[in-house]
Amino acid sequence: MDVKIEQSWKERLTAEFEKPYFSALTDFVRREYVAHRIYPKGSLIFNAFDKTAFDKVKVVILGQDPYHEPGQAHGLCFSVNDGIALPPSLQNIYKELEADLGIPPRTSGNLAPWAAQGVLLLNATLTVRAHQAGSHQQRGWEEFTDAVIHKIAEEKEHIVFILWGSYAQKKGAFIDPFRHLIIKSAHPSPLSSYRGFFGSKPFSKTNDYLLQTEQIPIQW
Repeated sequence: MDVKIEQSWKERLTAEFEKPYFSALTDFVRREYVAHRIYPKGSLIFNAFDKTAFDKVKVVILGQDPYHEPGQAHGLCFSVNDGIALPPSLQNIYKELEADLGIPPRTSGNLAPWAAQGVLLLNATLTVRAHQAGSHQQRGWEEFTDAVIHKIAEEKEHIVFILWGSYAQKKGAFIDPFRHLIIKSAHPSPLSSYRGFFGSKPFSKTNDYLLQTEQIPIQW
C-alpha cells in the first residue's frame, strides 16, 4: 500500500502498511472522509511524521485524539493552526512552560517550531469526526501508533518520552526507562492539571537530559 508519509518513516513502517488491520483502517478512514466532516484534512493526517523525520526525533509528546472543532487540528498533538484560539490544555501547557522556564505564553498555538527541532507531536488516533471526540478510536490507529513508539524506543537511544495522563502512560508502558527518559504527570486538561501537571517541569527536565546525553536542547 502506498502511503504518503515522510521517507524515513515510510522505510520503517512499510511492513505496518501491509498488514490487514491497516488496510481495514484505510478503507474506514476513506469512507469517513466521504460521509462526514473529518479532522484534520487528509493531507495533514501524517503531519507529525512529515514535520519530524525519524532520524531527527529527540522527544515524543503523546496525545490521544486530534481536536474536533473547525480549524484546530493540523496533525500535531496539542497544537492548533495560527489564528485559532488556544484550547484549554494548550493554555495550561504554556502556563507550565512559563513557570518552568520563564517563557511567556505565546498568542499562537502552532507547535510546528517544536516539531522542527525533533519533538514528535504524536496523537494515538490520527483522525476524528467533527464535534465527536473519540469517534475514530478502536479502528486501528492505536495499533499503528503503538508500532511507531516501538520503532523509536527500540531503534533509538536517549529519547525523552513525555506521557501526560493515564492514557499516554499506559500506551508507553513498555518503554525501557534505562534507555530513555520517561516523564510522567497528570494531563494538562483543566480536569486534571492541578493533580500534578502544574509544577512537573517537563520542559527543563527534557533539556537537562538532552544536555546530559550530548544532544541539543529544545528551544521551547
